[in-house]
Amino acid sequence: MAPHHWLMKCEPSAYDIADLERDGRTSWEGVRNYQARNLMRDQMQLGDKVLFYASNATPSGVTGLAEIVRAAYPDGTAWTRGHDYYDAASSEAEPTWFMVDIGFVERFSATVSLDLLKRTPGLEEMVVTRKGSRLSVQPVSRTEYDIVVRLGRAAR
Repeated sequence: MAPHHWLMKCEPSAYDIADLERDGRTSWEGVRNYQARNLMRDQMQLGDKVLFYASNATPSGVTGLAEIVRAAYPDGTAWTRGHDYYDAASSEAEPTWFMVDIGFVERFSATVSLDLLKRTPGLEEMVVTRKGSRLSVQPVSRTEYDIVVRLGRAAR
């Protein structure tokens, strides 16, 4: 089966593409939106391609590439009392929240800004370019992924 393509948002103050490059891989824990959880749990597969997006940054945009290196599994931070992502309704026996692991692929030399994404032909329907789109995990078409990769590599 062909890989899916995703855009995953993270604030650089929490974790950025340089951190992922240094670490090689990380867990994508703390997602507390049901739609994003469902995408990770039900659709993300090993080897899926990821656009790593810096949100609430100057500028916000795609900073590099990653891939899914471990499919969805329960997010244990949900049942860890005192943790920022603790959720009393979740348990090891019946987890509410899930996470995936992503691995570093490539860091762009410059951010492919949201403004550039909005102005680029072929990206008009990309979820991140739509007004009010705040979902931290978003599907991306193969065509959109390829266009963004081309933009990111052209900045070299």
